[in-house]
Order: sequence, then C-alpha cells, then structure tokens
Amino acid sequence: MTQPGAYSPIFTGHFAGKTAIVTGASRGMGRSIAAAFADAGAAVLLVDRDSTVEETTAELAAAGMNVRSAIADVTDEGQVANAIADAGEEWGRIDIVVNNAGVISVEYLDKLSTAEFKRILDVNTVAPFVIAREAAPWLRKSASGVILNAASAQARHGFIYTPHYAASKFGVMGLTQSLAKEFAPDNVRVNAYCPGIVKTDMWGYLDGAWAERFGGYAPGELIQEWIDNIPLKRPATETDVANLVLFLASDAASYITGQAINIDGGMEMN
Repeated sequence: MTQPGAYSPIFTGHFAGKTAIVTGASRGMGRSIAAAFADAGAAVLLVDRDSTVEETTAELAAAGMNVRSAIADVTDEGQVANAIADAGEEWGRIDIVVNNAGVISVEYLDKLSTAEFKRILDVNTVAPFVIAREAAPWLRKSASGVILNAASAQARHGFIYTPHYAASKFGVMGLTQSLAKEFAPDNVRVNAYCPGIVKTDMWGYLDGAWAERFGGYAPGELIQEWIDNIPLKRPATETDVANLVLFLASDAASYITGQAINIDGGMEMN
C-alpha cells in the first residue's frame, strides 16, 4: 500500500506520450504535481511567474524527466498565450492542463481593498478561464484532453476574513462545471480538486494571519486545532494532492467530468 507522501506506483508510465502544463509549478503543490506527471512519463511544461521555476525544472531534468519551463504571469494573457503556443509547437500536442497557480490573503473586511479582492480573483479564477481558452484548440485535438482546476475547501464554504478567496474558489467551481459541459462533445474532461489543509509554506502564513485576527493563539496552535478536528488527524501532503490530480487526469477517471473532488482527510463530506 502506498504510504502518505509517496507517489502511487499505479501511474508508472501511464502518461507516456502525453504533454501536461502545470501552473504555479516552481514549488509546493505545483512542483509536486509537475514532478508526478513527469515521473509517470509525461512531457511537462512548468509555468510560474517566479524565475525559480527554471531551477525546479533543471532539478527534474537532471533526474531524467522530460520537462521545460516558462516564466509567465498567469494574469498576463500574452505571456499565457505564448507559453501554451510554445509547448504545443515543441511537443506537437497538449493533453493535460493543471490550473494550480493560486494566491490568498487574510484581512478584515474594512481593511480589504477592492484592488486586493480583484487580484485574488484574477489569479485564482480569471487565469484558469484564460488558460483553458488558449489551450482549447490543442485539447480538442487530443484523444482525451483534461483540464484540472485548483479549488479549495473554501469552494464548499467560505472561511472568515477571506471573502475574496472564497469568492474566487466558488468561481472555480462554476467555471469547472460550465467548461465540462462545453468540452464534453470533444471528449475533454474538466474537473476541480479541493485541498483542505496542506503542509506547505502557505499554511505557515495562514496560521499566523488567522491566529492574529482570532487572538489568543500562539504560533502553530490554531492550525493544530484544525488538524485535530480532521477525521484522518493529519494535514495533506503535497504528494497526496498530486496523486489525486494524476488519477483525475488518467484513463481510470474517463467517466468523471464536471466534479469537484475533496482531498482533505474528511474535513468536508459533501
């Protein structure tokens, strides 16, 4: 049985001959997702606005993986279009798009600016729409195209002090369902994945930001309280999320579209 933190061996070689694009791929969940696809045989384009994506790509290439990088801001339509076009021209196909890039901030409503609200939506909701639109011609040519959008537990219910983030992830749910219906005649499947608490650098920020606003918590206490309330009693690893994403992109999920799948240890059961 695969242990937490280990890529499932069932995907070995499954994506040979296919090409995947993963955004937000320089670190965290995006890096793990990109590495998992490459390890399973896919050619992978790692996209990130941070130049460290080149270092990440070099590390994976040194391990023998077929990977390329593109420094691109997902909120810049021109940069997105160029990255997708370059990948399609280099490999001759695009089969899988993972809209993993995301941002969050925590703030009281009276201190939350309209600009910040829009920034979160631009990255989390508008960018997946633009990327899907630009990749559509390539995905329709694929025998089994797939779009996977990062949603969140906050696509199920909004948390306090993050109305902008909750709105962006509820938007991802609607986008996913609408695109699933439009792409279905072309055998392109569109699904979302909904992580809960994942052990990443972002959660270090969130623990502190929420604890500051709730008050009365020492560093690490609030997030531990939430973890204690998870039925499986642990946070997700980045690889837990990658394994779900690979499953949803695989032939084993060929009859799943328009869905949002929780990966949260039982935090949400709907």
